[in-house]
Amino acid sequence: MSGSSTHSFRQMFKQSRAVWAVAFASVIAFMGIGLVDPILPAISADLGATQTQALLLFTSYLFITGIAMLFTSWVSSRIGAKKTLLIGLALIIVFAALAGASNSVEAIIGFRAGWGLGNALFISTALATIVGAASGGVDSAIILYEAALGLGIAVGPLLGGLLGGISWRGPFIGTAVLMAIGFIGIVALLGKPAAKPEPVGITSTFRALRNPALLTLGIAALFYNFGFFILLAYSPFPLELGAQQLGLVFFGWGIGLAITSVFVAPILTRRFGRQKVLYAMMLLLSVDLAVMALDVAARPVLIVCIVVGGLFLGVVNTVLTESVMNATDLPRPVASSAYSAVRFVGGALAPAFAGVIAAAAGAGAPYWLGAAAVLVSIVVLLIGRRAIAHIDADHELVSAEEATVLTAADAS
Repeated sequence: MSGSSTHSFRQMFKQSRAVWAVAFASVIAFMGIGLVDPILPAISADLGATQTQALLLFTSYLFITGIAMLFTSWVSSRIGAKKTLLIGLALIIVFAALAGASNSVEAIIGFRAGWGLGNALFISTALATIVGAASGGVDSAIILYEAALGLGIAVGPLLGGLLGGISWRGPFIGTAVLMAIGFIGIVALLGKPAAKPEPVGITSTFRALRNPALLTLGIAALFYNFGFFILLAYSPFPLELGAQQLGLVFFGWGIGLAITSVFVAPILTRRFGRQKVLYAMMLLLSVDLAVMALDVAARPVLIVCIVVGGLFLGVVNTVLTESVMNATDLPRPVASSAYSAVRFVGGALAPAFAGVIAAAAGAGAPYWLGAAAVLVSIVVLLIGRRAIAHIDADHELVSAEEATVLTAADAS
């Protein structure tokens, strides 16, 4: 690893208490994505729900998250980042607790939608807050945010499996308690911004999607997230494992995702540039999903492919987020909201399709669909390559500076 890369990693961990408070709450918020994964079969069995109904726990959550994100920058620009974060956390606490107290899958689906609203307010604002307040530059802040995402996604299934081994209600109640801790941390540690935020129009996020670079990256992320959530949401059913065993499998998946998002993605993008890394990692992810489709009855193959898939997902998550934050001169809260809205809609569609397709065409069919969706992401990036060509400009600049330093050192 180069000296400048080592310096950027050190800078990433030298943050204020306010940034760490938001990062901690982000870990818990992202735990909510994978938390229900190990308990989907248990919910299906205990509440008499079909596989398709159980998968709607992901769909309602992600769909409302995506739609609400179209308006989060407008909300945060009027009431401030801190209030927006706290309202989002409060909604998650309330709806997670209500989901844990429910007695029907329909009620849980509804409460997960409310949870998604809180998640939208929190996640989009948290990214903009960390990028704005963190030291070490935009890329270091994004790596910190993606580290929180990876850690949350890793711990979510593990906690879901451990608590789900007691009762499927446990993960929901546990999330409400942890979110309450995050709420207190932000109240205590995140101060008011030095300057009042510039008001954002209610249609700003929609207009932002007219930007060719943002639109290209958003559509690519939509199809990529389809593959992402096919792997995450559907896999517990063909695996046919208990809650605790599923939690361990997806903990391994999440740890791989976290490691590559923080440590591998920066190294690869410095060496090859963001576009080439996206093409390569998406292609590998598509192959991984295709292998799962071919050997869907082989549990060891599925487990290995799930964990390996996490390695590719971690790199893509970080590189896509970096690309969006560097692709336009739009206000970062607006760019973040627009991009996140589009990609979460892709995540919402995947579980809804997976259950229906599995019932109609066999257990391997959802993985074939996920593999095809990721390939579509590559096609979208290739079609829009001129619009996003500049996302590698800062890496070219760094390479030129490093070459100058090396030449000077050789001359001396």
